Amino acid sequence: MTTSYYTASSIDGFIADPANSLSWLLSRDVDTRGPMGYEAFAETVGVLAMGSTTYRWVVEHELAGDPSKPWPHRQPTWVFSTREVPQVRGDVRVVRGDVAGPHADMVAAAGGRGVWVVGGGDLAGQFADAGLLDEVWVQYAPVALGGGAPLLPRRLELRLEEVARNRDFACARYTVLR
Repeated sequence: MTTSYYTASSIDGFIADPANSLSWLLSRDVDTRGPMGYEAFAETVGVLAMGSTTYRWVVEHELAGDPSKPWPHRQPTWVFSTREVPQVRGDVRVVRGDVAGPHADMVAAAGGRGVWVVGGGDLAGQFADAGLLDEVWVQYAPVALGGGAPLLPRRLELRLEEVARNRDFACARYTVLR
């Protein structure tokens, strides 16, 4: 079982622009079945972890702001938040506090599959701080944003394990060094 942060980033290290928009990302050419693509990665995932900003983005964009629509992920999802978030139909669990406490429940629910830290960067950093983050996968888009939500807002030592090109993206997988 691996806990992985799998995300896309601008080449200057941001996962969302200053308005928390992903429009810069959604216009890029990528093969979800290609090298280091989303579909193969998603097959290894048993549980999702996300922060409240990422969760709200999914509700607003993938559910078109309608929380009565079903949650788009089949895996149980833990949302780490210090504020109220909209409830949706599906296995979504809102938790507060340190990531270490819920991690054991997440691993159990994953049934031998991985835990995907969807975002944001600070949440991935919290998993790393607790010694629970194993890998970082980044798909670098050919755009510089100049600001926004950072990929990882703290120091983290990594070892490069794999690189690939997936159409517009330069993809890299790293092991977190402890």
